[in-house]
Amino acid sequence: MVFRSINPATEEVLATYEPTPPDQVDAALAAARDAYGHWRERSFAERAALMRRAAEVLRAGKARYGGLITAEMGKTIGEAEAEVEKCALNCDFYAARAQQFLADEHVASAARESFVAFEPLGVVLAIMPWNFPFWQVFRFAAPALMAGNTAVLKHASNVSGCALAIEEVFREAGFPKGVFRTLLLESRDVDKLIEDPRIAAVTLTGSDAAGSQVAGKAGQMLKKTVLELGGSDPFIVLDDADLAAAADVAARARYQNAGQSCIAAKRFIVVESVADEFAVRLKAAAEAIPVGDPTDRATRMGPLARADLLDALERQLAASVQRGAKVIAGGERLPRRGYFFPPTIVTDVTERMPVFREETFGPLAAVIRVPDTHAAIATANDSQFGLGGNLWTRDVERGKALARQIESGSVFINGMTASNPLLPFGGVKRSGYGRELSSFGIREFTNVQTIWVEQG
Repeated sequence: MVFRSINPATEEVLATYEPTPPDQVDAALAAARDAYGHWRERSFAERAALMRRAAEVLRAGKARYGGLITAEMGKTIGEAEAEVEKCALNCDFYAARAQQFLADEHVASAARESFVAFEPLGVVLAIMPWNFPFWQVFRFAAPALMAGNTAVLKHASNVSGCALAIEEVFREAGFPKGVFRTLLLESRDVDKLIEDPRIAAVTLTGSDAAGSQVAGKAGQMLKKTVLELGGSDPFIVLDDADLAAAADVAARARYQNAGQSCIAAKRFIVVESVADEFAVRLKAAAEAIPVGDPTDRATRMGPLARADLLDALERQLAASVQRGAKVIAGGERLPRRGYFFPPTIVTDVTERMPVFREETFGPLAAVIRVPDTHAAIATANDSQFGLGGNLWTRDVERGKALARQIESGSVFINGMTASNPLLPFGGVKRSGYGRELSSFGIREFTNVQTIWVEQG
């Protein structure tokens, strides 16, 4: 079997890649484990210097790396270059703060001295998806490496070029051999990797089905996991919301990256008294989005990343329409080469429909009318997912109180959900567990070690 990189805007095969042979996989794991013994002994200053160099490499290569992202998974070139810049920002962030985040915490006790230390675990296996092919790798890698761990990446097969380019970034930055390695493997090879005693922990970003499988195998092996899984994020619009601002942000929150984001707003839960006006404004915003060639900087939305994703979105839409949903914008794939689907909106959505119950990974917005605030919160929580959420109201104090009632890893009031190195990122329910980013993220792959010194 070979992995094929296909341009989703043209359906042309960009490249083919042979899977990493078993002997090379073994050698990579051995090198990662060997490098860990030396890397963990490096000072924070030494690690930080290399991480800052990685940021420089990313910025210097932003045009090339952005072009590769666009070619392999179809996001617009502007979004792709912004993704590379965000990776560089994350490298700089942890280079500057890792030592502070992992400093010993002294605790007053009956001991002469007692403190908590944060020591690395070893080799971290990262299983990453295609929708943010650089960011989701650097989101884990910058803190994990700064903490003293080494890493092995198993990326999505349709972005193999990105996977190899990321290893190139660390190599060019001067990281020691073995500290970061990319393996081109099939999903069926993951269990064997997790079973390998040289792997100390696992992080996965992907679907809840993939998360369940990885968590089950890691549980058998008693290995730490962090899972960032799917989402069906609510976007709640209360009766006192600024509807013009809410609709403008709603369009960006749903259609950015062609809707292929775990934290994209997906269920637009609107109080009935303002639902008609919100739907009209959202429709106008959606229909104003230029869809087309993702290499054209005037384009705001490119294609979906793969043909099967387009097929799945169409099935979810058709099943929902069959159960009573009404299409008010878009609704049919575009008659052109490539995996293009327009910004789409459905109304009259109920909890029985796939667009309510399932994660829709594409440019499809489901508008749900509710009678009041209480029903809005209940509807938001009526989901197996709990990653992010939005709440729109002019009464910010009320919004803060309501946000605490929403079952999700984050709630953004009068703004668009986004990940930020300053703040922890992750979910609850079938959106996973553990946190990335901030001080919480860098501590996930450490041994939180108590050290006690007796009196006398």
